[in-house]
Amino acid sequence: MPNQHHELIDNSNNDVVIVGGGLAGLFCALKLAPRPVILVSAAPLGEGASTAWAQGGIAAAMAEGDSAEAHAADTIAAGAGLVDGKIALELAREAPARIHDLLQYGVPFDRDLEGSLSVSQEAAHSARRIVRVCGDRAGGAIITALIGAVRATASIRVVEGYVAEALLSDGEAVTGLQLRRTADLSAKPVNIAARAVVLATGGIGHLYSVTTNPVEACGIGLAIAARAGAVIADPEFVQFHPTAIMVGRDPAPLATEALRGEGATLVNSRGERFMQRQHRLAELAPRDIVARGVFAEIASGRGAFLDATASLGKHFAEKFPTVHASCISAGIDPATQPIPIAPAAHYHMGGVAVDARGRSSLQGLWAGGEVACTGAHGANRLASNSLLEAVVFAARIAEDISGHGFAAPARLSTVMTTPRNCAMPPLTGANLRAMMTSHVGVIRDSDRLAEAVRTFAAIERDTGNIALRNMATTALLVAASAWARRESRGAHYRADYPSDNPGLALRTTTTLASAREIAASLSERAPARSIQPMIA
Repeated sequence: MPNQHHELIDNSNNDVVIVGGGLAGLFCALKLAPRPVILVSAAPLGEGASTAWAQGGIAAAMAEGDSAEAHAADTIAAGAGLVDGKIALELAREAPARIHDLLQYGVPFDRDLEGSLSVSQEAAHSARRIVRVCGDRAGGAIITALIGAVRATASIRVVEGYVAEALLSDGEAVTGLQLRRTADLSAKPVNIAARAVVLATGGIGHLYSVTTNPVEACGIGLAIAARAGAVIADPEFVQFHPTAIMVGRDPAPLATEALRGEGATLVNSRGERFMQRQHRLAELAPRDIVARGVFAEIASGRGAFLDATASLGKHFAEKFPTVHASCISAGIDPATQPIPIAPAAHYHMGGVAVDARGRSSLQGLWAGGEVACTGAHGANRLASNSLLEAVVFAARIAEDISGHGFAAPARLSTVMTTPRNCAMPPLTGANLRAMMTSHVGVIRDSDRLAEAVRTFAAIERDTGNIALRNMATTALLVAASAWARRESRGAHYRADYPSDNPGLALRTTTTLASAREIAASLSERAPARSIQPMIA
């Protein structure tokens, strides 16, 4: 019902609102210039974006002897039969142009002695094609450069400290957003009008209790799109990074895959390498296989460690300063000691279903970066393709919006989707995350997935806390699609269906209504259990 006492953000001169201060959001805003845009970020720019934590770099076939076709072939092979080949090839072909864009924005990519861009090797790539900054500092350097460019661009208005909690619609098209101050979630919400909304809100990693993602990566963008009726694609495919550093931090620091590219090995507590018997590529096998190998060693009680003492030794700090700092702060010297590791939720291949221009199924809504699902990653993302996809599709979205004819000016709604926000129930958020890790994690099965679906559906239906509802919405979509896919493929592994099914080599498309139907059918078979506090 109408609420006459809420705050309004005046954007009468703007018709484009971008939600998210990571790579996709910043790059899209810059590409739209000089068109006026509002960029909304829950955290101050530079904080809360997974991009800033990315250590590997950006995949781009720019070295002599490499090609876009080879890059696309590697992407398709890693995606376990679900990659859209046309999108993969276009992504690879547009990579060099986007790298040059980033150079123009001031990103200091590493260069060799001759001045050419340096490239490194990562898992499942057939060539050295990872463009990096200072070894493992690509993400932070890219974000820093783009923030500087955004701050210097007069057409971009940055609104920090607001979280998007709902999309507004006139029944035919998305017309804006409902926001709320992150510092005071009991404050009255804010409506902002838009003729074009671009979701660039990041991933879902923080729905898991063990993750490399910042707290802001809790599936908000996916949830608000789904609640507005958007089609969601491939939500069951969650990539677990096999080498999160287990030193009691949340989120867990990341030991970049590039360490294994430089010769670091995976060993158990006995000092035995264990990936050689799992895959011919051993430590450089696709991430899902490495993650399951690490998971199995930990489950067996033998533990898992990343050992760079021989391959890097005294050069560790120089080549990988970020990882080195994380280890030293926890009392581990990676030059002389193996690093304790575990798989952690890292990247979501699924997301808001979009076409080749970044358009969602809802008129007026675009999505880019990790919140979107373009078909480029399939069932298992190839290393360092995520930042590439973010910039390629951010540019495509900007081009599409720039050429888009809007019939009427944006109109500000006075209707609040959810005017009140109840307090977060004690322990419920933490235990939702624990259930995602235990029931919808590296290894899944029917019974645990069914329990998760019933639990998340009950929370999504009953809670009065908006943040928890959005968390439960995304968790429900992931769990329901994982329950429905009765095979193992890419990052989705079912212990009860351990093989892939050629007949299921199809992408998932679903909606929140479909996920709720699955939950209702499962609730008829067994009563829903609420999440109970976990006792150590």
